[in-house]
Amino acid sequence: MEWCAPLRFSVVIEKDEDGFYVASVQELPGCHTQAKTLDELMKRVREAIELYLEVEGVKLEAARQLVGVQFIEVPSVESKAGSS
Repeated sequence: MEWCAPLRFSVVIEKDEDGFYVASVQELPGCHTQAKTLDELMKRVREAIELYLEVEGVKLEAARQLVGVQFIEVPSVESKAGSS
């Protein structure tokens, strides 16, 4: 039996307007899942990754490394109704 090093993926987690957690795997285009709890989300994202790799094979995008997430605030722009 041949052992391989485990693969590591960057997962972005957001909360949608209905309160569901949504996970997107950055290195695997189209690999997303959702759940009501974070515990369930982590189970589902692991399953989604495994299924993706089973179907698509290990074709990772060019060695990207997640550095961090930054939040940037900009002033909101209100539409000026009737102005030209």
